[in-house]
Amino acid sequence: MKRLMFLLVLISMITSCTLKSSKNDLLTEAEVKAVIDKFDEGWRFKKSELVDSVLSEQYVYYTQSGKAFDRSGIVTTAGSNVYLLQNMERENLTMQIEGNTAVVNTIWKGKGIYHGEAFDDRQRCSITIVKHDGQVKILAEHCTPIK
Repeated sequence: MKRLMFLLVLISMITSCTLKSSKNDLLTEAEVKAVIDKFDEGWRFKKSELVDSVLSEQYVYYTQSGKAFDRSGIVTTAGSNVYLLQNMERENLTMQIEGNTAVVNTIWKGKGIYHGEAFDDRQRCSITIVKHDGQVKILAEHCTPIK
């Protein structure tokens, strides 16, 4: 009987810890907005360490041409002189949150120079954000030009 009681208490404790951990990984709208704001601030002010801090280790950016750009390439570009933003903004931000994952839809507008070529872009972007062990990170992003 004591063993059964001990086992029940142990199962109860494990379940309680698991539920608390799961609740801590529920993503909120405020957390989603905060991670995107921090990401944008990193790009706007050429602070590659901010961009780096919000990207998942598995982050990938799918380019307009259909190629994949990995995390290290994004962080390097954010801090380099090959990419210079004159201005940028986001609008029409909406999100769907399911547990620890969000898919964000936004329109990104930016003007600047990339590898010596001027650009004036208006793109619809899909950003996947995850929360794991209390850390909110951007997992993937894909932007398509709006013509």
